[in-house]
Amino acid sequence: MIRNYLLRHAQVFLNSLGQLFRTPISSLMTLLVIAITLVLPTGLYIILDNLKGLGGSLGDSVRITLFLEKNTSQSATDTLLSKLKRHPDVDKVRYLSPSESLEDFKALSGFGQIVDQLDENPLPAVIQVVPSSGQRQLEQLESLATELRKLPHIELAQLDSKWVERLRTLLELGTRGVIILASLLAMGVLLIIGNTIRLAVLNRRREIEIIKLVGGTDAFVRRPFLYAGTLQGALGALISVGLIYSILAALSGPISELNQAYGGQFELQGLGLDGSALLILSGGILGWAGARLAVWRHLRDIEPE
Repeated sequence: MIRNYLLRHAQVFLNSLGQLFRTPISSLMTLLVIAITLVLPTGLYIILDNLKGLGGSLGDSVRITLFLEKNTSQSATDTLLSKLKRHPDVDKVRYLSPSESLEDFKALSGFGQIVDQLDENPLPAVIQVVPSSGQRQLEQLESLATELRKLPHIELAQLDSKWVERLRTLLELGTRGVIILASLLAMGVLLIIGNTIRLAVLNRRREIEIIKLVGGTDAFVRRPFLYAGTLQGALGALISVGLIYSILAALSGPISELNQAYGGQFELQGLGLDGSALLILSGGILGWAGARLAVWRHLRDIEPE
């Protein structure tokens, strides 16, 4: 019984697949429309996901810079450093003497020749504080900076993470936008497949009437259309996976050159095996749902005369 049931499903599946190959031009056009519709939200999601990874790595370098008072003694500085290292919310502490601060400024600013003409070093000693991993939210970092600013011999505490937090906020906004866009385009896929199946139902109207006349059930009539919709959605999603990886391959060269120019370690990540499988599965589900809606809507209006 089960074997016959599976055999009938396999026959319908192969027949539906054959229908696609028997009309290659129209089938390919439908699959390409589905693929392009799926590429847009998926591609935007991949870009945002990569930017989130970049923002996360930048967030790991967030630090609080403490500028010491000009005439702070070495013993007071050592006491302050010891206190900071014991602080539960501090991961790392780096001390820069006034001369080291000046060398860093000369290296980063490009004004080395101008600085060399100064009679004395205008820069104070600096302590760079890297917060612990549990202190990554902007509110927590601001609270920690305010606390450290009140320590003795600290003239100024500067938080260097606001731009990273702004980036994360923009990425969160972009993620919500992609979710909305993906929802709208998913409805588009439903309509594309639903319209294709609707035309197939109407073209086979007389055949459906005959099947019902000899006792064929709605489930029997519905089965090939559901397989056709599922195949269209899954194959369209499969093509979209290929398009996405083609786009990523085209972008890999410029990104590699950008990394070499700026000494970065950024690598563009694709969907991966799990993501590709999920996209194909989602396409198949959308195809099944679109076919189901179309068949349900039109099949009830077709009855043998």
